[in-house]
Amino acid sequence: MDDNAGQLKKFQKELSTGTVSLVLLAVLGQSRQPMYGYQIAKRLEELGEGALAGKQSALYPVLRNLEAAGLLGSEVEPSVSGPPRRYYRITKYGREVLREWIEAWEGTRDSVDRVLQGEWR
Repeated sequence: MDDNAGQLKKFQKELSTGTVSLVLLAVLGQSRQPMYGYQIAKRLEELGEGALAGKQSALYPVLRNLEAAGLLGSEVEPSVSGPPRRYYRITKYGREVLREWIEAWEGTRDSVDRVLQGEWR
């Protein structure tokens, strides 16, 4: 039983690693205003009903990578209740890439679904 649980946890981590950039871009693409890390993490928890939720600190390296790639922009703003917050927003280029990634995701998802349902030709 423990081995099965360990394998499931490993599989879920691999799935999450492969999709976190996509869902972060999507969350920021749907937002009308810039968001900081905690807001993004909470939004993922709401939308994914916990399936996409992870350690909040794990999001920051991905956000930085997306920003370095030009897909996100950010600004640091002071906070009255604590340290300054970095607010992220999707760039125009990020929106273009997001559209391509969604198409790639949908194709992959549909192929996997066909295999799992025994409909692969």
